[in-house]
Amino acid sequence: MKLSLGTRSVLYGAHAFYLHPWFVALSWWKLYGFPWDPRLWVAFFVHDLGYIGKPNMDGEEGEMHPLLGARIMSALFDRKRPHVVSADCTAPLHRLGQWGMFTLTHSRYLAKRLGVQPSRLCIADKLALGITPAWLYLPMVKATGEIAEYLDRAHRRAASNEQLSGEERTAVTSNTPEVWFAGVQAYMHRWVAEHRDGKADTWTGSQRTESANGVWS
Repeated sequence: MKLSLGTRSVLYGAHAFYLHPWFVALSWWKLYGFPWDPRLWVAFFVHDLGYIGKPNMDGEEGEMHPLLGARIMSALFDRKRPHVVSADCTAPLHRLGQWGMFTLTHSRYLAKRLGVQPSRLCIADKLALGITPAWLYLPMVKATGEIAEYLDRAHRRAASNEQLSGEERTAVTSNTPEVWFAGVQAYMHRWVAEHRDGKADTWTGSQRTESANGVWS
């Protein structure tokens, strides 16, 4: 039985459950101080579990991966759940409280769709990508096959992303994984520096246009 791309990512890829959360924790420490609140540590470890079973990383299914972690966090820590969201963030399905929304909005795309700002978890999550060494990250995404989708997405989004510098645009549209990743990391460091203190995210769009292979751009 072949595992889905999302499952492979959580087991031994970009979102490996035993590795990625530690980079998120380190990023949080760099940005906001040591994460003493144990609820933060739970969020670090559950926020990407929703990729399990997903056939893609940024397609229609993959984009909704934060919902599982959000539901777990709300079930564990939210007494009041005033926010109502759904699997596609349009129709009522799930009630989330503060910690649920904190986890859900680690996705810039979902935060934009819901009309709210990305959470601090989002900032730390993006910096985690920025500080993960290429010698560790690239073999993992090559092993899972994620790299193909990531390169395809970068090519499709670069043309419409006005925030990319010239050097970043050249890098992220490269077919060489090492060059692409260096460009992605440079961009993520700039995005984090711009938004770490809660500045409105004007860099992220609220729409995705699905390509023929299921990857959204």
